[in-house]
Amino acid sequence: MIRLSPTLRRCLAEPRVRVGGGLMLALLLVALFAPVLAPHNPGEQDLLHTLAPPAWTADGEWSFALGTDSLGRDILSRLIYGARVAMRVATVAAFGAALVGSVLALIAGYYGGWPDWIIGRAVDVWMSFPPVILSLILMVGFGAGLNNVILAIIIVDWTRFCRVVRSEVLAVVKRDYIPAARLAGFSHLQVVLKEIVPAVTPLLLTLVSIEMGIAVVVEAILSFVGLSVEPSVPAWGVMIADARQYMYEAPWGLIVPVLGIFVSVLAANVLGDGLRRSVDPRLAQRLAVIR
Repeated sequence: MIRLSPTLRRCLAEPRVRVGGGLMLALLLVALFAPVLAPHNPGEQDLLHTLAPPAWTADGEWSFALGTDSLGRDILSRLIYGARVAMRVATVAAFGAALVGSVLALIAGYYGGWPDWIIGRAVDVWMSFPPVILSLILMVGFGAGLNNVILAIIIVDWTRFCRVVRSEVLAVVKRDYIPAARLAGFSHLQVVLKEIVPAVTPLLLTLVSIEMGIAVVVEAILSFVGLSVEPSVPAWGVMIADARQYMYEAPWGLIVPVLGIFVSVLAANVLGDGLRRSVDPRLAQRLAVIR
């Protein structure tokens, strides 16, 4: 019989973790098994069935369950393959930004002094640029491509992690067990890894989950304006851009990818909130008192 740790048991007992984690796991599985799940090739055109309605309508066909776009491409297949793009950006960009921002936050919050001043001023300057505008500028410089989208999101959003995690590190450093660890002979690296990192992990989990939703939206915006993947690659932003010309004649082509983005962002936010409630002992105690 597998024995679960108390923290993992609390996470699995939290309804938000089950709902958000279930949705996120489903999206990841859809992205992973897209070639198996998609009923058609997402780039295959059927000019005899352009703008076909969904299957449950009077003129719909079950061979195109969610209808087709203006080129006769199956919307369901493009939605499934679009999840691959969204989930790749969400996971890699979110964890990349978290890694960069958190490392700098730990250095600034733990050591203070001139490292804190330099990192703090860099964050202030970087955050003075509007994120969307900065992303567009970076993409113009980098060129289109999914890897460049991921790099642009990391470059733009590391400040989000750095500022928030630094504040938490400053609060943790003032606690009594940090000087006690130093007196016990812990090195600076051991104090950071064994005492500070576990203390800021609940907050970091929440930020990562929120960033995953933000990354999905940013990728959709960039692909909508043609600065992400190639127009032939099925991505939710590309689907929205293709469907906008026919939004009154065939609204399902616009609604379906928007729902995909909505579900992804909802799953990320609900999962993050549930993890925060489960992992953070202080928040768990306050919720227990309220209940």
